[in-house]
Amino acid sequence: MFLRRVMLRGGMGAMMMQAAKKVKETTGIVGLDVVPNAREVLISLYTRTLKEIQAVPQDEGYRKAVESFTRHRLQVCQEEEDWETIEKRLGCGQVEELIEEAQDELKLIGKMIEWEPWGVPEDYECELIEDDTPIPKHVPQHRPCLLPKEFFNALEAVSTESVPKNEPAPQVKA
Repeated sequence: MFLRRVMLRGGMGAMMMQAAKKVKETTGIVGLDVVPNAREVLISLYTRTLKEIQAVPQDEGYRKAVESFTRHRLQVCQEEEDWETIEKRLGCGQVEELIEEAQDELKLIGKMIEWEPWGVPEDYECELIEDDTPIPKHVPQHRPCLLPKEFFNALEAVSTESVPKNEPAPQVKA
C-alpha cells in the first residue's frame, strides 16, 4: 500500500491512479480484512452455493429462498466489475461481509442436509398434551382483539358506495 501511494503522487502518478482500479484500503470493520479479489471469491461461493443447495428438496422454502437471493447476487457479481458497484446494487453491506455470509450459508446448507428438517418420518406420532391450567394475567395471549362496530359500519359504507348499481353490495359480517 505504502509503495503505491508514494509512486502515484505526481502528475503521471495521478493519471495512472485514474486508469487503475480503485483499491479498497480498509473495511472499517475490526477483524474484517479487505479481500482484493472479492468479486471472484463471491462468484465462486455463489456458484458453489447453487450447486450444493440442489441436495435440498425442490419444494422446500429454504431452498427456494437460498436459490432466489443467491442467483440475484451472482448475477450482479457477473454483470459488474467494480466492488463499489456490486455493494451499491446489492445493498447488503460490503463485499467482505457478503463473502462471510456466503461462507456461513454454505455451512448452513451442510447442516440442513444433515438435519433434514423437512423430512418427518411416516411413523412419527405427535402427542397432543392438553393443559387446562389458567394462564397468568401478566402473560400475553396474543389473541386478536375484536374490531369496534364502527369499523364495520365504515367498511360497509365505503363498500356500498363503490359498487355499481346493477351489482349487489358485498356483505361484511361483524
